[in-house]
Amino acid sequence: MSGTLTRTNTLTHSSPIDVCPNRDGDNIGINVTIRQDPLSVTLDGPAIFAIAILLILSIHVLQPTIVASLIGLATVLVFIHNDYQNYLKLGPGGTPATFPGYVRINWLKLWACRDPFNPLPADPDVQPATGILRKKRLPYRCGLRPKVVGIAPQRQVDQFGSRECYLALRRIIENHGSRNSEEVGVGTSCFEKHGLGLFARYPFNKTCQGEICHVHNSDYSMHLNLHPDDVKEVIEKGWGQRHPLTSQCLLKMPVPKQFTMVYAPRSMDELKVVCQIIEAAGWWVSAKEMKLDMLDM
Repeated sequence: MSGTLTRTNTLTHSSPIDVCPNRDGDNIGINVTIRQDPLSVTLDGPAIFAIAILLILSIHVLQPTIVASLIGLATVLVFIHNDYQNYLKLGPGGTPATFPGYVRINWLKLWACRDPFNPLPADPDVQPATGILRKKRLPYRCGLRPKVVGIAPQRQVDQFGSRECYLALRRIIENHGSRNSEEVGVGTSCFEKHGLGLFARYPFNKTCQGEICHVHNSDYSMHLNLHPDDVKEVIEKGWGQRHPLTSQCLLKMPVPKQFTMVYAPRSMDELKVVCQIIEAAGWWVSAKEMKLDMLDM
């Protein structure tokens, strides 16, 4: 199945919901196409004829094992080229968009988490001892989960969120940083090296420079660091999934084991839930309750 998935500002829902409000002052221009192409080769008549002649001559001139090896090598090269192009199409992320970066990601893929919907195992030694979402449980997310691909970058390739919701989320994070500058800061994500990030100035649990969360400006999804209990709540209610590199193995991973992807909010109601999850991330990183001002939407 082949197709191009392009962001639009139109949302379709099975039930009436409030779309995030737009403001004239928000003039961030983003036009992104996230696309993953299947492996396919198209040959015209002359190409088919030329390949057939080449195969016939090769069988008569070379040993069959050599011919088979060359065919296998060509297939592998075509697959690697297609996979590398799909890696580049995910856009900028924490890994350089180069062939060495692609090789590194494929090495890490060998150790990646096989089931991103399997919650983290209980850890009696973590502090704070319990997650904060137990005080106010999340509602269930409406509909199926989006399709998510990649490792670094990791992106969703359908169910793109509203641009207005993305801009509203940026306002909330930026205003929270400016109003609480003694406790948190706002800047470029330490994990991704792209996108808006929120940081704790005095982190209790270690992350990359105290990063609480960051928002992707391509698919409008985000990554957060959460208490294991809250990771479980987010997964079970359908709001996100574990990052592939949170697997429990001997290899040191570039992200904490609590690193979690949260899907892009599609409506004002979903944005409120995402903000509740961000507050939970602040609780985990700083061991202090954090409250976002929803009036900034």
